Amino acid sequence: MSTARDSSKLVMIVDDTPANLKLLEGMLSERGYGVRAFPSGQLAVQAARREPPDLILLDVMMPGIDGFTTCRQLKADPATRDIPVIFLSALSETSDKLKAFTAGGVDYITKPFQTEEVAARVSTHLALLGARRDLDERNRQLESSLARQAKLERMRDDLVHMMVHDMRSPLMGIQGNLSFLSEDLQGHPEPDVRLAVDAASGAATRLVDMVSAMLDVSRLESQQMPVSLREADLAVVVKQAIDGLGALTRKCALEVRSPAAGLAASCDPDLTARVVANLLGNALKFTPSGGAITVELSESGAHARVSVIDTGPGIPLEWHGRIFEKFGQVSGEDRKVKHSTGLGLAFCKLAVEAQSGRIGLTSTDSRGSTFWFELPRP
Repeated sequence: MSTARDSSKLVMIVDDTPANLKLLEGMLSERGYGVRAFPSGQLAVQAARREPPDLILLDVMMPGIDGFTTCRQLKADPATRDIPVIFLSALSETSDKLKAFTAGGVDYITKPFQTEEVAARVSTHLALLGARRDLDERNRQLESSLARQAKLERMRDDLVHMMVHDMRSPLMGIQGNLSFLSEDLQGHPEPDVRLAVDAASGAATRLVDMVSAMLDVSRLESQQMPVSLREADLAVVVKQAIDGLGALTRKCALEVRSPAAGLAASCDPDLTARVVANLLGNALKFTPSGGAITVELSESGAHARVSVIDTGPGIPLEWHGRIFEKFGQVSGEDRKVKHSTGLGLAFCKLAVEAQSGRIGLTSTDSRGSTFWFELPRP
């Protein structure tokens, strides 16, 4: 190993035999290492705490504290515990070597030693130490980068949440005024005017729904959405969701299959009704006019299951893992048209998991889709 590369490395030698200290010090100095030599373990421990070396060559049999005790003291101190220790000893029994490794040593060289072997071991362990330090530094940089990224993401989310929250009030004002205007224009002689206002009112309603969904997803992600769990009949919850969709459900044949005695679950009824409404809205969006949608309630072990089954184009298997992501997109039957799922399914996943449930999808191309979720039974 070249002198230029090793000149910054400090090696400590601990041996009570002066001849060994002189031999090792000369050999290491010739190879460009900085060297500090000590005849006892006590002196070595004190010096290592003041100025930690990069590596220690440590004799075992010494007066005062022996090499094993010296190593244990070094490893007990946070300032010196990471220094690699190579034992040099005339003890050659396996039990002695095991004792050395148990004390914290990284290597063991038996006396009488060959200087070339000692140099090779020192070079190897210093290289390993350098690699470990590089890895530690990279990990620190990575952790720092991740912390900065997480902070920026929190700031971004807070900014988006604030903007969306501030948008909600004026949008609701626009929605309300357009609704009043639409009612006032019911007898207007120009149908195009009424249609335009109705379209604007519908667009404002969708914007308010989108803003509400963004806020709800944000609250669920930060676990700030209040969830009130109680025993509820899912048949009643599903009816509430269907009633809330109103005329939208007339597009397709809609059937509800439920046990005659109903199906109880431990859930937040209002939050669960919104999940059902979102799944139904998604099914209505992609099921062609004249198709069929079935809402099926069933028992699934210790859980109650709600399934929304449609006769739409289906979803390819490769998209199932992304379907519940925020603003996820899935390709249609011809693989050329992509349909955005917006925030609806992301909200469903978060809302179901907030109630200790789970949600999933079964679907294939051209054969419709089944979105299901399960909630604990009382």
